[in-house]
Amino acid sequence: MRARRAVFGVADEQAGKEGQVGDKRVLATGGAGFLGSHVVDQLRETAWCSEVLAPRSREYDLRNRDDVQRMYEDLRPDIVIHIAGVVGGIGANRENPGLFFYDNLMMGVQTMHYAYLNGVKKFVAIGTICAYPKFTPVPFREDNLWDGYPEETNAPYGLAKKMLLVQAQAYRQQYGFSAIYLLPVNLYGPRDNFDPASSHVIPALIKKCFDAMESGVDEIEVWGDGTPTREFLYVEDCAEAIVLATEKYDKPDPVNIGAGFEISIKDLADLIVELTGFEGRIAWDISKPGGQPRRCLQVGRAEQEFGFRAQTSFEEGLRRTIEWYRTYRRGNESRNG
Repeated sequence: MRARRAVFGVADEQAGKEGQVGDKRVLATGGAGFLGSHVVDQLRETAWCSEVLAPRSREYDLRNRDDVQRMYEDLRPDIVIHIAGVVGGIGANRENPGLFFYDNLMMGVQTMHYAYLNGVKKFVAIGTICAYPKFTPVPFREDNLWDGYPEETNAPYGLAKKMLLVQAQAYRQQYGFSAIYLLPVNLYGPRDNFDPASSHVIPALIKKCFDAMESGVDEIEVWGDGTPTREFLYVEDCAEAIVLATEKYDKPDPVNIGAGFEISIKDLADLIVELTGFEGRIAWDISKPGGQPRRCLQVGRAEQEFGFRAQTSFEEGLRRTIEWYRTYRRGNESRNG
């Protein structure tokens, strides 16, 4: 990623002319997680960022307001990118709706509120495609966000994250607070969560294929009937979009972050089977839910507003993810052997 100078306002433009670039302290909540770690990597390559702060949850519990206030007093960031969240696949959402709602709501609302109280210059809230209504016309447009209730299996999570959009717009209107809201589509890539109890569909399928090959099983089970469609974005592309938006975007309107395509779960499973080398069959468990029928974003606003367009092809991204997991798995086997 090439270094760029941010556009944060007249004062920053003047500072740039005087050669004082690179003075922004950026706090990334969730900076040790899947998406957060890639955002931190790319922030460290920018010319406008003097320091990247990525505290862990054991240092500051964002559900606790005293911890949030202490975090701002200790770290004194200029910019906050709020990525932290409790996330998971369909199964984890079904089993923990209250937890997913409360934890995500409290973390987001308090982190933004205390950012405002502590004079943070800009707040970037990372939302989720799960905020969209269940039957949103495809491709999902940002103007459709309030046209209905989200898909039931992940509605509590989606609504908790959606409240950050309400808060960002309200604080901008009343206090002049610079807060933006981004809506990433389903992500995948190196460092993803491969825990079967909480992983999303791509890492779950990759792990199932490797487990089956290792144990000699000739069948893997997949939830649903394979007909729902999803859009996927390679995590490094998403990190690039977030850094670009942090630099260049400052409006109240939400912005989709995606690749602008969709693939059925059946076709996805077939592709992962092919790329992993698994030679068995897929058994579809139609007694289990498949989630929202279709997901695909209209991504023109991101390109128009801050010049983002996804660069990684889906098959190439899958190959990189599978190879990363193969290496990661071998490393675990060596340590446990």
